Order: sequence, then C-alpha cells, then structure tokens
Amino acid sequence: MADGLNRAMLLGNLGQDPELRYTQGGRAVLNMRLATTESYLDRDGNRKERTDWHNVVVWGKRAEGLAKFLHKGSSIFVEGSIRTSSFEGRDGQKRWKTEVNARNILLTGGGGGGGGRRGPVEDEGPPSEPDLPRDQAPQAPQAPQGGGGGADFNGDDDDIPF
Repeated sequence: MADGLNRAMLLGNLGQDPELRYTQGGRAVLNMRLATTESYLDRDGNRKERTDWHNVVVWGKRAEGLAKFLHKGSSIFVEGSIRTSSFEGRDGQKRWKTEVNARNILLTGGGGGGGGRRGPVEDEGPPSEPDLPRDQAPQAPQAPQGGGGGADFNGDDDDIPF
C-alpha cells in the first residue's frame, strides 16, 4: 500500500488582506483566509451558493514576496497539504486548527490581484517545529512532511485539473 496522499487544491478569493508575521527564529509566515464558492440546485430547482472559508499558510521567502501584492479580493489557486494541530489558547483551553500548508500558488488574476502575472509560485515547505510561532506550536505529533518544492503545475494553464 502507498504511504498516503495529503493534497488540497483550492481556487478562490482572499477574504481579507494576508497577514505577514515572523517566527521567533526570524522565518516569515503568511496567513490568508481563502473563500471558495460552490453553486448547486436545491430540491425546488433554485440555484443556491455555498461559501467555505479556508486558512492557508505560506512559509519563508515566498511568504514575504506574496505579501507585497496579494490583497483582499485577489483570486488564487492553492495546492498544498492539510494540517491539523492543537495548541493551548490564552484561556488555557486546548484548541484545534486546520490549515492548508501551501506548496504552490497560481495567481489567477481575478479580483484585481496579481496584475498580469500568472504561473506557479513554489514554497520551500513547512518549517520544523522550532520555527513555528509560539501560539501555533503543535502539541500533537504530526506525520512527517515532504521537503517541499514538489511543483506539479509547471506547465501552461492546460495542466490545471479544472
């Protein structure tokens, strides 16, 4: 049996300006809120929409670069892995969060974001635990993560599976 597959692919718009922060070790981390909207027909044949919100994280130099031109409303395609971790909140309670750890980002140009630039933006992958911000350090063990840089979308737009 294979080792498994943990891959998320999302196409949506940023719901707010991304937030760039730095870990205690000086590594950049960019947090984004991405909205994806699906359209469907209800029982009566009326068209409805459902919007889901996703927490997306980008690490390192890519985070610093993307923070300069992404903004609320920017349309992006994100490819990465889903990570769930726990942390202790300020009130002392254990909390859980789920994020998409972005490896590749395509700037789709909609929503006024990204100008005319299109193409993959690869990240070097997630940090080791000591680089995590203090309030986001995982408490639960996590499966080992591949070393990043695994770009699957290096070709033109015909390579995108949607």
